[in-house]
Amino acid sequence: MNPKWVAVVIVVAALAMALWASDKITYEGERTIYTVRCEKGSWDGLTCRGTMVAGDRYRFRASVSKQEVLYWVVGSAEPSGKFRRCAVKDRGNWSCEQGVDQPPTIARAMMNGRPRREDDEPHIPFHAVPKWVWWVLDVGIHVYSKAGY
Repeated sequence: MNPKWVAVVIVVAALAMALWASDKITYEGERTIYTVRCEKGSWDGLTCRGTMVAGDRYRFRASVSKQEVLYWVVGSAEPSGKFRRCAVKDRGNWSCEQGVDQPPTIARAMMNGRPRREDDEPHIPFHAVPKWVWWVLDVGIHVYSKAGY
């Protein structure tokens, strides 16, 4: 094979991996937040004083046309929810009002692709990591102790 084509294939593969790891490529306006748990220890700010393991993946699908956001825990039997009163700019920038009797989730707003929480609003506490860190932890490699991105 021509060395130039090998170089092109390597560069394209590296770019595809970087895009996948950064979660820039998603399906239909979805955004996934990858959470971690601290087993056999406790959290000290963003540092796990035990073993950090992959937690739940919270997925949000924002609809600009409907101005609503669907949310669920990936692979969970728990019911999904829908925020109906939202201001949706795109998949990573939206804010919604909490409805009565909605299933809980980690946030009701996103800013720049990250959950935004207010102290007075009900939410599930969580620690998040980048997608690639979650996948490394999910396969059983426990070399990380700090959460956040």
